[in-house]
Amino acid sequence: MSDARPTVFVVDDDVSVRESLKLLIESVGWHAETFGSGQEFLSRQWVPGPSCLLLDVVLPDLNGCDLQKLVADRAEMPIIFMSGHGDVPTTVRAMKAGAAEFFTKPLVDDVLLSSIRNAIDRSCAALRDAAETRALRDSYALLSRREREVMTLVVAGRCRLNKQVGGELGISEITVKAHRGRMMRKMRANSLPELVRMAARLCLAPL
Repeated sequence: MSDARPTVFVVDDDVSVRESLKLLIESVGWHAETFGSGQEFLSRQWVPGPSCLLLDVVLPDLNGCDLQKLVADRAEMPIIFMSGHGDVPTTVRAMKAGAAEFFTKPLVDDVLLSSIRNAIDRSCAALRDAAETRALRDSYALLSRREREVMTLVVAGRCRLNKQVGGELGISEITVKAHRGRMMRKMRANSLPELVRMAARLCLAPL
């Protein structure tokens, strides 16, 4: 991103639409970047950040739905579709694939800005979620093999007590207590329910 502001990407083959949307977007303080084709947009180096994409359905190379598939891994970039011909099958296809909104041209400024604002809020939430998940994975990577085993048994619900965990792993209750304490500190978990939520986000498989 060129600065700290959220970025609204516009992909439309009509230069007048691109210019008018750029002016509208920047009038409320967001950063706008415009592209005349899907390939032009894809050639831009991607740097994750608060953003959304205003995407025309009909483009000179890739159509909007095809481009949507190619950027499906960019969860932090909600897509708002625009079309001069809002046919039902295309709308359904785009929305099923995760589009935030689908508008038929001509666009209504206030409605579009509200939708962009909601999309940027979703983008920020997705970025926060991704950062939290990365932090959890980093913490989990610090655990020893035994600490991971203790964590898996504890969050699975089968062995909540140290004595039960020790019986399952063939180690003493005192040893389990030590492993459990280190595991909780490394994971920065303040309670068992919090640890269970962490394990769910990490998709830990049972032993």
